[in-house]
Amino acid sequence: MTKKAIILLSGGLDSVTVLAMAKQQAYEVYALSFDYGQKHNAELNAARQIANDYQVLEHKVINLGLGEIGGSALTDDDLTVPTTAQAGIPVTYVPARNTVFLSFALGWAEVLDADAIFIGVNAVDYSGYPDCRPQFIEAFQALANVATKAGVEGGTISIKAPLIDLSKGDIIQQGLSLGVDYQQTVSCYAANREGEACGQCDACRLRKIGFEQAGVNDPTRYQ
Repeated sequence: MTKKAIILLSGGLDSVTVLAMAKQQAYEVYALSFDYGQKHNAELNAARQIANDYQVLEHKVINLGLGEIGGSALTDDDLTVPTTAQAGIPVTYVPARNTVFLSFALGWAEVLDADAIFIGVNAVDYSGYPDCRPQFIEAFQALANVATKAGVEGGTISIKAPLIDLSKGDIIQQGLSLGVDYQQTVSCYAANREGEACGQCDACRLRKIGFEQAGVNDPTRYQ
């Protein structure tokens, strides 16, 4: 029986890894990305290229106005991306972002009669984001079970977060075993238009550590 999955595809290291994992598990893959008001579109350009390379059945890019509410250095021009680690929840956290993203994915999953939604959240190196924890995934799964036609009629749309307990090094090793080319991914919070990383933000720091842990050369293109 054919299985369908929606992949939340940001264009970063984690999301391309879960895309490769879903393909390995023989899912028919649909990709969903968001232009949510982030300050640069380099990651979206990467997502489009990745979706094309992996020959997903359909790739949607949804426009959202999260910049209208601000509150994050990724969307608010009055806030700057920090270059040092922060205590607590960092200013790069985008309020309710994964809740909104998963809600759109859940709606599309209903339309497609999809079996699963894959999201590349990670609780080990998650930078303090509350919506990257197992508790969040479990809560959203409970929501999906009661808020959808599939759930009411006895079916399930599974929220899959296969990277949730892995270190960045483990994620990279997993991806490399599946043939992922990480050079085309963009993780940086302050990448330039060419997709070159700043090398200083929290995302760059975690990415560098990951390649060191994996024991492989870092293919990231830095400014």
